[in-house]
Amino acid sequence: MKLTFLGTGTSQGVPVIACDCDVCLSSDKRDKRLRSSVMISINNLNYLIDCGPDFRQQMLREQIQDIRAILFTHEHKDHLAGLDDVRAFNFKHQKDMDIYCDFNVQKALLREFPYIFSDFKYPGVPEVKVHQIDRDEPFYIDGNLFTPIEVMHYKLPVLGFRVNDLTYITDAKTISNKELEKIKGTRVLVVNALRISEHISHFNLEQALNFINEVSPEVAYLTHVSHMMGKSEDVEKQLPDHVMFAYDGLQIDV
Repeated sequence: MKLTFLGTGTSQGVPVIACDCDVCLSSDKRDKRLRSSVMISINNLNYLIDCGPDFRQQMLREQIQDIRAILFTHEHKDHLAGLDDVRAFNFKHQKDMDIYCDFNVQKALLREFPYIFSDFKYPGVPEVKVHQIDRDEPFYIDGNLFTPIEVMHYKLPVLGFRVNDLTYITDAKTISNKELEKIKGTRVLVVNALRISEHISHFNLEQALNFINEVSPEVAYLTHVSHMMGKSEDVEKQLPDHVMFAYDGLQIDV
């Protein structure tokens, strides 16, 4: 199984429009962050988690030829705004795109992309097949078990996903003990860390590190990082040896 980080930035991405801070002006590729998304590849099949506004750019950069399914964490724009561009895969492979999401995301997709779900579709619109999921029901895609993990993004439920020894969590601020049990034994943990200072709806760096200590994976990667974190090169020097910043285009074997 392989994990590709398609984007590792927060909702604004890095650099931020019109910002002249040191991070946004950095020439380090690790400080260039598209909106957060990952691709899990199993037996040559690609499963995408989230499909944000940078989806097209991410697919072109990684030269992706097919996506088997898309799993959505939650309904915020930076995680679902790229859905229209799945039509390229519809055209190439002549099949619907399977998407897996909870009821809240399904409502948001109907609101944001009504033409996709219209009874009378304009020629060329994306073709999708929606599979509704919830936090208490693990599900299989092509024989691969995906376990939803609910975290809270302030007051909004967000789904992370565990696949074998990999757990991916984004936009978390708190997690219940019940959901934490689903993560135990994870070897590779990906978790959001927005910035150094406290935030109302995201882990900051200290909280992300505390969460990593609680889960105790072999290795952990920080994602959904904003320009307020500081330069990756500088902050990474302060991290434990088994914790590092993810960056766009990073690929790891799990």
